[in-house]
Amino acid sequence: MTDVTAAVPALKAPAAETMAGSPRRFLNRELSWLEFNQRVLALSQDPSSPLLERTKFLAIFATNLDEFFMVRVAGLIRRLETGLGLRSADGLGTRQQLEIIRHKARDLAQEHARTFLDEVRPALAEAGIEILTWADLPAVEQLRLHGWFRDRVFPVLTPLAVDPAHPFPYISGLSLNLAVLVRDPQTGVERFARVKVPDNVGRFVEVRGGPTGSARYLPLEQLIGVHLQQLFPGLEVLAHHEFRVTRNADLEVEEDRDEDLLQALERELSRRRFGPVVRLEVGEHMDPHVLDLLVRELDVTLDDVVAVPGLLALSSLHELSAVDRPELKDDPFVPATHPRLVDGEQPADMFAALREGDILVHHPYDSFSTSVQRFLEQAAADPLVLAIKQTLYRTSGDSPIVDALIDAAEAGKQVVVVIEITARFDEQANIRWARKLERAGCHVVYGLLGLKTHCKAALVVRQESGGLRRYCHLGTGNYHPRTARLYEDLGLFSADQELGADLTDLFNALTGYSNQTEYRDLLVAPHSVRSGLIDQIRREAEHARAGRPAGIRIKANSVVDEEIIDALYDASQAGVPIEVVVRGICALRPGAPGLSETIRVRSILGRFLEHSRVMSFENGGEPEFWLGSADLMHRNLDRRVETLVRVKDAAVKERLSAMLDRLIADDVRRWDLDVDGNWHQAGTVDVQTQLLLNAREQVPVA
Repeated sequence: MTDVTAAVPALKAPAAETMAGSPRRFLNRELSWLEFNQRVLALSQDPSSPLLERTKFLAIFATNLDEFFMVRVAGLIRRLETGLGLRSADGLGTRQQLEIIRHKARDLAQEHARTFLDEVRPALAEAGIEILTWADLPAVEQLRLHGWFRDRVFPVLTPLAVDPAHPFPYISGLSLNLAVLVRDPQTGVERFARVKVPDNVGRFVEVRGGPTGSARYLPLEQLIGVHLQQLFPGLEVLAHHEFRVTRNADLEVEEDRDEDLLQALERELSRRRFGPVVRLEVGEHMDPHVLDLLVRELDVTLDDVVAVPGLLALSSLHELSAVDRPELKDDPFVPATHPRLVDGEQPADMFAALREGDILVHHPYDSFSTSVQRFLEQAAADPLVLAIKQTLYRTSGDSPIVDALIDAAEAGKQVVVVIEITARFDEQANIRWARKLERAGCHVVYGLLGLKTHCKAALVVRQESGGLRRYCHLGTGNYHPRTARLYEDLGLFSADQELGADLTDLFNALTGYSNQTEYRDLLVAPHSVRSGLIDQIRREAEHARAGRPAGIRIKANSVVDEEIIDALYDASQAGVPIEVVVRGICALRPGAPGLSETIRVRSILGRFLEHSRVMSFENGGEPEFWLGSADLMHRNLDRRVETLVRVKDAAVKERLSAMLDRLIADDVRRWDLDVDGNWHQAGTVDVQTQLLLNAREQVPVA
């Protein structure tokens, strides 16, 4: 096997006393993301977790890494090739970042493959879920699969030769392929051909004849490999090897005020298929001559090659989640209905409930269908509702949210939908929704030029006896019923009229012409989220210096923005205790003497994807809470429309405070970040399991 690895020395953190004012006070964004995916991999290695959940985390790791190369690594390569390479915030050049990323990603990919080969696959087999090879099959099953291949697979396959008359074929991104070597027995000439493993047939072919209750599978590429002779009659099949490419899939929609954005996006989506290759995955025993041919024809270097032991494309392990083995999965749960949304045994009137005070829902523990979905469905059916305005970033394929909006429009209500058609990897689905909503009579707009509309907001305008009244929902997650059962998110319902006025102004800015940048109870990016948060952080530093109660708690997916991090460092030096709960990327170095001694950073990963964004400030004894859609990243603060909403209701504040207290408790199972950028596991209590139990029993979180 050709050696495709290159050792790169690990970066060492600078001495603490040299950090202040140095770029090295920041951790590298890309490496921090890889550390996050390593924590995902660690979940697959946890023997205390149900076996099919470990398998799921292997698939999630693979999908995550695919997207990282498609977007982040592709972006760095593009910068380097166009001569626009910039130093990262921590002082690394583009070429240096790529070198370190490739080394780290290669190590992780091999650890991932070994985890499946050496730990999870044998454990699955012991539990009666076997992934077999052709040689493992009894003759009777081989005979059956010969026929299954002939009827179900062979007609779909297209062998593509490579010779002077047949140029090297286009290899689609993330497809699994066989590189086949054949020889003409008459001339002795060897040829290369490519066979694509079809992606419209399940990756794992069911094998019959095992013990009762067992589930046995053969990888589709092995079934094809056994039958390659049928694709090349009259030739000798000498060898075949699996390979897979990852292409640059980031979109660059050139927005022109004179061109329809929908058409521009559709044009760019067609180009995405042909983005340059940024990674080539191969089986670890690939013939060196075949590897050389692939490297040459795909226009990559050995630095772009990742040799993987065992099966490629382990993202397909998601297919095994359909296996009916509940004892190997997490216990099922039914989200609870928020107690304020129940009237006896009947659903409460949403509008009447909100007139009594704000309501905070915490998904997936609180049901999405009996809160957010019901809010919109009730608004659509209510004859007193005059208008519904909503943002849509992502939603499900059979969305009841879209159905409610269509019902409202058909009932004669004014329906405005701000749909983000450039939501990454959901572009095609959002284009379909946009057209369906338009056909139903909804006013569909695509937000502001140059900015993604990422905020999660809904506004209902209702005619009541005292005049028009506005009802609001602002959330941290998408209006997506399926992910609302998988992602941890928060949603605030309110009939507060100042907040309603804010949302009215926001929607007017999104749908019309407006230079409004200031709101009553909202911080709105790109104008005021960063500056507003920095003002809050500086205020905490002033409280600490004056001896008043001070403290900051931040829960976010990512903490990257250098200005906010520097403000947190200044607050730490003023003595403000700062707790950061981050799921993914963190560029902040906690615990550095003289810089960040009072800052602690932890990461919580588990059954649900921690997705909510919440910030609390002690504020001299009068705590303030903000929640919303914005992560502390450049893209969120500068290139998106994001919202953070000030929480005013005392009961909602109390619930948020209790939630944050629980997340930062010492017994919670988590990863702690040290000053050198290393993560360490600690704690024993699974806080997500605890929250599930509390929701079932309607117990307060504290």
